[in-house]
Amino acid sequence: MKCMLSLILAVLAGSGLPAAQGQTLQPDLAKASRGEGWTIQNRGISLLEEAGRQCVRLDEKPGDGAAWLEGAGFSEGTIEVDLRGKDVFQRSFVGIAFHGLDEKTYDAVYFRPFNFRSEDPARRSHAVQYISHPANTWQRLRSEHPGAYEKPIEPPPDPTVWFHARIVVRGPKVSVFVNDAREPSLVVERLSDRKGGRIGLWVGNGSGGDFSGFRITPAE
Repeated sequence: MKCMLSLILAVLAGSGLPAAQGQTLQPDLAKASRGEGWTIQNRGISLLEEAGRQCVRLDEKPGDGAAWLEGAGFSEGTIEVDLRGKDVFQRSFVGIAFHGLDEKTYDAVYFRPFNFRSEDPARRSHAVQYISHPANTWQRLRSEHPGAYEKPIEPPPDPTVWFHARIVVRGPKVSVFVNDAREPSLVVERLSDRKGGRIGLWVGNGSGGDFSGFRITPAE
């Protein structure tokens, strides 16, 4: 209960929403673009407006990057976000980081849009990925546990347009749903023993990405 209340109060400090247990919270992405209430790691960030949709874009740079929500912790619950990458091989890695301690220690779920509709079955099987840095990188997980921490997405989204991700963190389990799918594309047991930590928007090495509709619903 204390963890959930801490999350609500912390996120509300940046969102302006009234506090209520179990309420879905929507942090202000416009503030992220101004560097207010967010810590931007290894990226430039800009605000976009598209057909009434407010979104932010993290630019492309070497190394991983993130926009961390300041003062907010996340333990368990549901994270939702709309994401847009691009269909360029090895240049689009977009997702959410959570249970973060610092810039190098966090869990994340991310997507490789360039693999969504690849004609190569092996590439399609690498569409959505779970990692737990620093120990469990995608390279180590693919080498030591092939097929366990990355999966295809069915039906595969268009790699050039917005898609919706719902990430459910409950106890040791992480389940990832894409668009309107009733069944998860990925279900894993977490590889860290952290009970909580900070949360943010995440992009991988050399990748940018667009984010909109970021919402957090703490578990009751």
